[in-house]
Amino acid sequence: MAKGEKRERRDGGRERERDRNAEPELIEKLVGINRVAKVVKGGKRFGFAAIVVVGDGKGRVGHGSGKAREVPEAIRKATEHAKKQMIRVPLREGRTLHHDVVGHYGAGNVVMRAADAGTGIIAGGPVRAICEALGIHDVVAKSVGTSNPHNMIKAAFDALTRSNSPRSVAARRGKKVSEIIGSKRGAEADARE
Repeated sequence: MAKGEKRERRDGGRERERDRNAEPELIEKLVGINRVAKVVKGGKRFGFAAIVVVGDGKGRVGHGSGKAREVPEAIRKATEHAKKQMIRVPLREGRTLHHDVVGHYGAGNVVMRAADAGTGIIAGGPVRAICEALGIHDVVAKSVGTSNPHNMIKAAFDALTRSNSPRSVAARRGKKVSEIIGSKRGAEADARE
């Protein structure tokens, strides 16, 4: 009987270990699928290219692209690529950005502005998918210069990587958060620390 009990404990330990290593529930947004052709000796071979945005809804987001002969396989590859390239973005009150940011990529520019509670996500296409996967509830975004989803996503990610929290800015400058913000909001942030 002692051996049997030992086995149960080992299995239980393995199961707990699996639960710890399991990824949190991720939000996957399919941004677009293109049919692509490769010209070969006998004619054309058609495949599919997918672009996907993945996020946890709590400040982490990533994007990826994948190509395959079938759509599901292309989406799977894009999702795996997106999971490997996730970045963390600081959010104010878990619902919006701390400040306005501008991102550039190629001919595309994306402007993302922090918004008051209740504004919602005012953004189009790929930028909306990024905001939803990231967990932003209130933002105003505008993309200028290109409507290519690849370039819009890369410009939005450039903007998000430029986003800083007041705490990180204060640490970098050797000041208090209230000195950086300089208002009632700053005093509240210091009180939380």
